[in-house]
Order: sequence, then C-alpha cells, then structure tokens
Amino acid sequence: MMPTLTQLQYILAVYKTKHFGRAAEDCFVSQPSLSAQIQKVEEELGVVIFDRSKKPILLTDKGKKVIEQAKKILNEYKKLLEINQAHDEISGEFQLGVIPTLASCLLPLFIEQFSNKYPKVQLTINEYKTQDMVRALHDDALDAGLLVTPLKDEHLIGRTLFYEPFYLFVSQNHELAKKKKITEKDLDMESIWLLEEGHCFRDQVLKLCSARNQYQAMRNINFASGSLETLISLVRKGRGYTLLPYLAASQLLDQEKQEYIKPFQVPVPTREVSLVYSRSVLKLEIIDALEHEIVQALPGELSSKRKKSFEIIDF
Repeated sequence: MMPTLTQLQYILAVYKTKHFGRAAEDCFVSQPSLSAQIQKVEEELGVVIFDRSKKPILLTDKGKKVIEQAKKILNEYKKLLEINQAHDEISGEFQLGVIPTLASCLLPLFIEQFSNKYPKVQLTINEYKTQDMVRALHDDALDAGLLVTPLKDEHLIGRTLFYEPFYLFVSQNHELAKKKKITEKDLDMESIWLLEEGHCFRDQVLKLCSARNQYQAMRNINFASGSLETLISLVRKGRGYTLLPYLAASQLLDQEKQEYIKPFQVPVPTREVSLVYSRSVLKLEIIDALEHEIVQALPGELSSKRKKSFEIIDF
C-alpha cells in the first residue's frame, strides 16, 4: 500500500526537526500517533527510514531516498492545489529568506510598494545565514531567498538582481583615512572588524584580504559581530576599519560618508545579489513580482549588468 500524503508530511516533519516530539507538535498530532504512522510506512515499504539510536535522529541510506520521493510527491500535490486555487490576481502565502547584510537596507526599498500592489500575497520574511538559507530552500521551508551568488548549486536557480560594490569604512585615525581611493593591497588584517562566522559577507572580505585568520583591530580583543551596524559603531567610536556594501554605506549621513567612506580603485570589489529558488518551486508568479518590484526600487547607481570595472568576490 502506498503511504498517504499525511504520512509523508509526518516523515518530512521528522526529517526537518530531527525529533519526533517537535515533529508531532508541528503537525498538531500526538507523538505516539505520528510515530505509529511512520512505523506503519516503514513496515509497508520494508525500509527503516530513521536511525532512532542517534541523537539527533538521522536518516538511513534508504531513508534518504524516501525523503527525496516524499518531497517530489508532495510538491506535485501542491501543484494540483495551485491549479484549483488559481486567480487572475496574484495571491497566496510566500516564505522569503534574506541574509542579514541585505535585510536592513534592501527590504525597506521595496516592501511597502510590494505590500500595496499585491495585497493578497501573504509574505513572510525571515533572516538566514547563507548556508541555513540554502538548506531551507532544499527542504522547501522557503519559497525563495535574497542572497549573494553564485552558489554553484545545480538544484537552485538564481536571478541576478544587481551588483553591489564594496566601500571601506575607516576610522579617522587610521592611516588609510588619508587615501582618496583604496586598493586590495592596502588592506591589512590587523585593523579589520569582521562579521561572525556563517555570514557570506565575512567570507568575501576574508577572500578579498587573502587571509583566514590573525585579524583583530585591537591586539587584546577578539570580536566578531552579527551585524554591520555594530561594526560601523566600533569604527566610528574607536579604531580600525570594516567593509560595507553599497546599500549599507548609502544609509549613512552625508557627513559620515565624507569622513569615513573610501571608494576602491578599479576593479572595484563587488558582490552579486540574486533572488534564488528551488527548481521545484510552485510560485513563479510571486517570484516574478518580487523580482520586478526589487529591481524597480533600486538606486540608479546599482547595475543589474556585470561590468568590466567590477571584480566579483564570491565566497
């Protein structure tokens, strides 16, 4: 007998949470009921899906294949529902992820316009670090994500939205504050403030500086932040420098731009920002709408085309 859609949903819930109790809570059923249904599927298929001896629970080799098929079946079922629920007006629920270094400066540019133009779209936005977002896209926990590319992931599709140049944000008492333009060779790892591990922008900065460790703006202080705003405050009130993407730099006051911001010489280190989604995504109309509204809201200085003056820094 084939597993039911409900049973497949239970299996995917355990896979995502790696815990039978949390999966039961997410599915609004009792844990004994969920466990019994999954065990029934295992008996009917003659396959052990989960290794229950491990903490957290892990998939067996055959269990991985079951998960792959369960995702495909549930996605196809969702497509059937989409046909029945299709309207002339774009509508539906949509889960969007965004990396922290984009959230505070990109979302305000388009979110109000999108809300007014598509009132029947229930858009939920959450911040994710890149690797967590990629995992969520694979697990269909997200419909799309705003992040830095290329990802080199054949299971995901990216639509390039814009190329964002980097700037140096440097303390006024640092020697680089005297320069009009900065080169990559000017960057030293003894003066830099970085984001914490897991942020793709940190990896890009490290790659740009051609180093992986031995960085600290103060010799007896080791600190990595979760936000660009904290790094800005550290430089503004203290010493050293950090790198800022264009949108973050553009939020500074004009006086601060003059005092703290230094542009790079050509080729300018730049990051590629894209709207990324799974190949199995069902909500292309909403993705099209998001892409259009974001591109329309961008400052004219940001280009959607790759230029020779850019040096794309991946991670």
